[in-house]
Amino acid sequence: MPRVLIVDDSPTAREVLATILGSDPDLEVVGFARNGREGVAQVKKLKPDVVTMDLNMPVMDGFAATREIMIEEPTPIVIISGAGRAAEVETAMETLRAGAVHLLLKPVGPASPEYDARAKEVVRVVKAMAGVFVIRRRRHLMPKQSDQVHAVSPPDYLTKPHRIRVIAIAASTGGPPALVKILGALPTDISVPVLIVQHIADGFMDGFANWLDEVIPLDVKIAKDHEPLLPATVYFAPQDRHLGVSQSRIRLSDAAPIGGFRPAGTHLFETVAEAFGCDAVGVILTGMGNDGVEGLMKIHNAGGVTIAQYEASCVVFGMPRAAIEAGAVDSVLPLDAIGPRLDQLVVNRPSGN
Repeated sequence: MPRVLIVDDSPTAREVLATILGSDPDLEVVGFARNGREGVAQVKKLKPDVVTMDLNMPVMDGFAATREIMIEEPTPIVIISGAGRAAEVETAMETLRAGAVHLLLKPVGPASPEYDARAKEVVRVVKAMAGVFVIRRRRHLMPKQSDQVHAVSPPDYLTKPHRIRVIAIAASTGGPPALVKILGALPTDISVPVLIVQHIADGFMDGFANWLDEVIPLDVKIAKDHEPLLPATVYFAPQDRHLGVSQSRIRLSDAAPIGGFRPAGTHLFETVAEAFGCDAVGVILTGMGNDGVEGLMKIHNAGGVTIAQYEASCVVFGMPRAAIEAGAVDSVLPLDAIGPRLDQLVVNRPSGN
């Protein structure tokens, strides 16, 4: 049975979380902490299977506490935060880079009509993250916004030439820090657009895109319907809308969720396969479940290039594993090699194209 430590300075928030988590017979709340410093101490003492972590706390905030926990006693950490201010979104993203495994919107009280849905999501995520393997971080290697991405030379996969015109990426749990690494390795003048579906908690998409725009040199934006695709631009699916393409323009859709997701990686990959065929690259990154697999197969069958993130560098290997097992993947690459490989595919075109 997963054992949970709740770290939050608000007595009300602690009570709400304890009620939600305690309602599931397969979870046990083993302790509480009122600030990050207490949280670090309680992790060492209680050795929980998962920690829920608030961000804005006295004495030591959630970011600093996450850094210490990942150095001293590596434990899966789920950020439980509000999505209002830009500074809080930035802190949430940096906390994911520091080793937290998931981000959730802080649950509302039982009187709210959104309570049941958010409570179910908290339980689902905490149970799933309790089984995630996390690695110890070295203090001098902890990420900062100013960190440079160090690319490694990728192996020579895929000798078939391609004239790549678009890159499409799907990511879920663990995606934000992975995307920083991949996109940060691309040249600022890359000649193709990058389209991304990132599953993220409600209320955080705009803030995430704005934060990423400050962290990497490429232009980053939330996609708008019918806008043209531009090179060296990263387009994210907006909250609760499918991202697709048609005739080199963005096409957003309010169609039904696919496999429970809207936006869905499968929708993105399917439209990219239809519009660009063998001139597309599809990349599936860390995440739970199998979103994107059917769509990635469409790119693969159209002759495009398909890449999955290697297991050891994933927070959760679910989506890449499902794609590999389905036969939809040409190459399985460690995270550090994906950005350089994309750059290589775009630059190394057949002569005369």
